[in-house]
Amino acid sequence: MNTHAGLPGEQPIDQPDNAAPGALRGEVWLNVQTYQAQSLIRGRRGGEGKPAIMGLVGFAERLKVLWQAIRSDDPFADWWLVKVEDSVADVRSQLHRLQEQLQAVLMSVECFEVTFAQSSRPQRVSLQFANPYAFRAAQMLADYDRMMCTWMTARHLGLALPTEIAEQVSGSGRWLRRVFALPQSYQYLEISRSDVHQGTARAEKARECMGDLPQEILDGEKLPSLRPVTFQRASTPSSPALQDG
Repeated sequence: MNTHAGLPGEQPIDQPDNAAPGALRGEVWLNVQTYQAQSLIRGRRGGEGKPAIMGLVGFAERLKVLWQAIRSDDPFADWWLVKVEDSVADVRSQLHRLQEQLQAVLMSVECFEVTFAQSSRPQRVSLQFANPYAFRAAQMLADYDRMMCTWMTARHLGLALPTEIAEQVSGSGRWLRRVFALPQSYQYLEISRSDVHQGTARAEKARECMGDLPQEILDGEKLPSLRPVTFQRASTPSSPALQDG
């Protein structure tokens, strides 16, 4: 039995040798105010002349494939996850800038004290993702939802908005759809960096399907900021294996 010393004056507590904290559990919810954002949660199935649209849920499912492939040291999975990470960051930056522009227009009307429009019955969505990039994409969707609320507030007040801002708002949904579609172009071919270095048939097929792999990705010089495993450089005769954090 292990004895917990505790604080001064505290009675010691006996614990079993195998006592350990249980698995962590928690819940994450996303409140969605607008129809535009709601439509991007699950996307749309194709049919009747309409193409399918990948939504946040489908995006999260496809990310599982990338995440698992990185465990097998697939450099193309690293490459695609870098694309996802960069694209999410870029879209969030554009949405923040657009939000600031809309707010500036609203604040310029001195006769109004404005409260941004909100839904009387927002959709509450449970986020049960196994991948951190899915949560980043959910934050991106929340940014989009907030921007659309601000846009609708400006329209409700009859404010004249610059054409450039109106066009960006109109096209902003496509920014998110392009991000959600990114993992679809990745193909899991059960390859590793070793295959690429050796120029195997699988590596050649991957190159034909997904393009030439950037050298910085192959060498591990550029990797996703979050990975399920630590990157290990291949050992060489002159240097032992290294680990990057």
